[in-house]
Amino acid sequence: MSNSKDEKLITAMAEAGVGYGHRTSRLHPKMKPYIEGVRAGVHLIDLGKTAEKLQEALSFLSKIKKDNKQVLLVGTKVQVQSLILEVAQEVEMPYVNQRWLGGTLTNFKIISQRIRDLIEKETQREKGEFERYTKKEQLEIDREIDRLKRNFEGLKTMKELPSAVFIVDLDKNELAAQEARRKDIKVIGLVDTSLNPELVDYPIPANDDALSSVFFILEEVKKVLK
Repeated sequence: MSNSKDEKLITAMAEAGVGYGHRTSRLHPKMKPYIEGVRAGVHLIDLGKTAEKLQEALSFLSKIKKDNKQVLLVGTKVQVQSLILEVAQEVEMPYVNQRWLGGTLTNFKIISQRIRDLIEKETQREKGEFERYTKKEQLEIDREIDRLKRNFEGLKTMKELPSAVFIVDLDKNELAAQEARRKDIKVIGLVDTSLNPELVDYPIPANDDALSSVFFILEEVKKVLK
């Protein structure tokens, strides 16, 4: 990027609150290189470094898109659930916006079977194949479908392991990062000042609490994945 583009990006990130970290008492030592200063007891992230790391992550994601591979988008905090859903649907990528199920990547064979169960049951219901059952039995089937949807709806298009996992709330989904790395899947993640940037392959130093910050980063991701 040119300097003018850098400056525009940094200004936009500042306005979105990307640079506000956590209180100084919560600093992870390995985030020190990304800290610019302190304001009112809160660490400020060096947005120049955020811009650099964001561009590295976007370049990598762009390559995955060109190779027609998938990126699994993960964000399960209540405040980001609808945002993850919206972005994933726009870029036609799989997502997890409820609870991360252990084994989603490391035990993908079993997860795939559950996804197939969901698709099969939904198809049978659409065709009216459950109408021969009692109302009580139909209600139980509906509940089972709802449960499967909560866990696997976002994974229905994931026919194989993704090429990358993008996590917006690493504090809540460290297990997702661990599973990905065990399967040699690259991990991109927002890393606030309280987190270890070495948990991911492409750390993006950023405020992961403010919705405006998460929204800004996801909008940049959306541009390269559409």
